[in-house]
Amino acid sequence: MPPSTPRPLTAGPPEGPEAPFPLKLSGKVVKGFGRGSAELGIPTANIPISGLTIGGHPSLASGIYYGFAGLNVDASGTLHPPTNSSTPPTTYAAVLSIGYNPFYKNTVRSVEVHVLHAFAHDFYGAHMDLLVLGFVRPEYDYVSKEALIADIREDVEVARRSLAREAYACWEGDAWLRRGAGVGGDVGS
Repeated sequence: MPPSTPRPLTAGPPEGPEAPFPLKLSGKVVKGFGRGSAELGIPTANIPISGLTIGGHPSLASGIYYGFAGLNVDASGTLHPPTNSSTPPTTYAAVLSIGYNPFYKNTVRSVEVHVLHAFAHDFYGAHMDLLVLGFVRPEYDYVSKEALIADIREDVEVARRSLAREAYACWEGDAWLRRGAGVGGDVGS
């Protein structure tokens, strides 16, 4: 159950990310549970968690995080094959859930990324590099789908405001995100 007190407007210290952040995660976008767009109106790009530790931190708490995503798709969502080296990845702000989504009673931990951009269509198979810069809140269970949606929308706004701060915005150009689609394979480091 989420707390009844008002949420902070931003997450993370104003000076910038502190340990264990930034965390790096990489993977191919796969089909998830199909709830993000259809049921919640909040599309997510899912990357497989099996075989990966979250940024080299196997005990990373389940919850909501924010950072930047590098994708080998253009602004419409059109996939650019990894062999097309003339098209560098595009970087987007993102908010992500790492965990079990208690409202849905998931039994498998997942990484669900809501990229803060309206794409024209899905981009399954695209390569995504994530640079996770901070923690927003722990996972909660909700009494209704409407309460879940309201909290996710607030998470999005907290992520936007947090990433707009100079000490975080500078990470948008990090080499990890611009390194090229799929270079180096799928890793968590």
